[in-house]
Amino acid sequence: MTAVQPGLAPAVPGRFGSYAPEEVTWLLTDLSSVALERGTEDREEAIQSGTHYSEMLPVEYQPDDAYLALFTAALETSAGRLADAVARVGELVWDAAAAQGQTPVLVSLARAGTPVGVLLRRWFRVSRGVDVPHYTVSIIRGRGIDRVAMAHVLARHPAGAVRFVDGWTGKGAIQRQLTEAVAAWVADHPGDAALDDRLAVLADPGVCTELYGTRDDFLVPSACLNSTVSGLVSRTVLREDLIGPGMFHGAKYYAELAGSDVSALFVDTVAAEFPATAPADDVPAAQRRPTWAGWAAVERIAAEFGIADVNLVKPGVGETTRVLLRRVPWQVLVRPDRAEDLRHVVALARAREVPLVEVPDLPYSCVGLIRPVGR
Repeated sequence: MTAVQPGLAPAVPGRFGSYAPEEVTWLLTDLSSVALERGTEDREEAIQSGTHYSEMLPVEYQPDDAYLALFTAALETSAGRLADAVARVGELVWDAAAAQGQTPVLVSLARAGTPVGVLLRRWFRVSRGVDVPHYTVSIIRGRGIDRVAMAHVLARHPAGAVRFVDGWTGKGAIQRQLTEAVAAWVADHPGDAALDDRLAVLADPGVCTELYGTRDDFLVPSACLNSTVSGLVSRTVLREDLIGPGMFHGAKYYAELAGSDVSALFVDTVAAEFPATAPADDVPAAQRRPTWAGWAAVERIAAEFGIADVNLVKPGVGETTRVLLRRVPWQVLVRPDRAEDLRHVVALARAREVPLVEVPDLPYSCVGLIRPVGR
């Protein structure tokens, strides 16, 4: 058994992350003192050679003024649309918990889900005058959800109240991971059979959940940046020399980036546009059912471009942005009619000299292709 590095402890409220302590409880081990970052090329080669992505972190992207201006413009343009999506998915989340006789307990998936959890909590305060609990936990593709964090939440709240939250879906890999994790948890804890594996997201272009604000593949501006729009917290980390039995998955707090932090600006700007009344749910139940069309589209694209691993195909605005910020992109497929939502994608691609390929019938606004090692 690998010895765990001493001195690591859970994140301390008020001293980890830049959100106010009442906005979110980070169920994470604080790894701020640990050097985990690796350069993009080095990290990509390691991932494709078998090292799990959760064992290291990318170097935090530091945008220039022109890119930050794109973020600000996108936020101003889309704030109303985002606020409507928050309200719509918030009503679905509230109703799902109410069907179990509960008020929601939000469990967002760190870190893209964390700002959405903060916004949903604000929506419930505005619309109902209720302050709901909000925890953020780690889920890692291929390794599952943090079961120590789940035990912490479910020791304090009924399973029927728990609602999982993320920013958006791509092809649906995290929804699949969550479904598998919840099934395994319930098998081990039959008393938690009311635990709902449906992911609540702002945007569901992958068509893999019923709980969404929109299925349009549009820019959620928090996808433009990394920690500086997510409470100054890194991606989550799971490595056996850092995370031992009984410990939460880990993450770093980049306090040194406080001068560039727009986490509060993002949630404040969107919350200021909340509708005065809850929007009506005008989507027929049959249309809400997942078809997993996104996963099928990714398989087609992978076959067309000779990519053996579907995890190297990242569909949607959010996932494409992540490819450009922290992976080694090969090319970016774009729909010409979605140019307004893709200005930051174009800027990043040009900065990294990544080819932009127009595909008029693309089922997403854009798709990022990661370069297979050796190609």
